[in-house]
Amino acid sequence: MVRLLVDSDELEVQLSSLERTLALRKLSVRVDRAHIRKVQLTDDPFTWLRGVRAPGSHVPGRLAYGTWRSVFGSDFAAVRTGRPGVVIDLEGDPEFERIVVTTKHGIGLVKALQREGVDTGDVSELE
Repeated sequence: MVRLLVDSDELEVQLSSLERTLALRKLSVRVDRAHIRKVQLTDDPFTWLRGVRAPGSHVPGRLAYGTWRSVFGSDFAAVRTGRPGVVIDLEGDPEFERIVVTTKHGIGLVKALQREGVDTGDVSELE
């Protein structure tokens, strides 16, 4: 299951070894919080996938891991069926325009991202 780490400067989407294999990605996804423009909760994260998978894994309606390319840019997806998700729209990030992940801690993620004045040593961990 995806682990989300939030500190005062960065959001990190940590993937398990299986998820890294499915996403064809060696490292976690790291996003500067200054690039986060909008965070939305969704009951069906599959509806937020756009474009074509390149590279990654996709079983329609079951799972989607990896990079999705479209005319809007590249998105990152870590989505499994039967779980609610979070859609994070980015602006100015060098790698992605959007991140779509399934997590049962969506409300906690939104609250952690909205916090002001978090010390650099304070890290919120959401699994």
